[in-house]
Amino acid sequence: MPRRLFQRYMPAPELIRGQKCLRFLGPLLHSPNLWHLNRRSVSRAMGMGLFAAFVPIPLQMVLAATLAIWVRANLPISVGLVWLTNPITMPPVFYCTYKMGAWMMGIPARSLPEHITWEWISGELTLLWQPFLLGSILCGLIVGALGYLITEGYWRWWIGRSWRRRQALRNLRAGL
Repeated sequence: MPRRLFQRYMPAPELIRGQKCLRFLGPLLHSPNLWHLNRRSVSRAMGMGLFAAFVPIPLQMVLAATLAIWVRANLPISVGLVWLTNPITMPPVFYCTYKMGAWMMGIPARSLPEHITWEWISGELTLLWQPFLLGSILCGLIVGALGYLITEGYWRWWIGRSWRRRQALRNLRAGL
């Protein structure tokens, strides 16, 4: 069952609730909906976590946690998915989101210079921020929705398969 896979890698809720830096959230972290591993909470966590991974802001994990609390998604999964855009994957992902935003706005995408410098970035920022932000939000919505739908579909398929196997086993035992 997918639940076993997720349980293997999830931290204990008590461990997270015991963190001193999270005490200000108080009763919000004690909601059992944030820790359940069921189809709804995991699917929502996939959607919220993947969306937050594409949003180009500092502290993406805070956004993912806020969204998870708001929609009652699994908190550790939502926050963990943000690390898909880590310092290694961030440049190519954000370049693709910029290209998508430029395409959506109907403007030609700027080409990268041979050597990227801080001066080039600060000079081009006035031209790049709108397509970059639009592309990031759009890609986040698309990837988040796909993550939600794929997780929901996979979970339903897995449960249906388990039910069919048990039914076949019962029929086999009844026939003997």
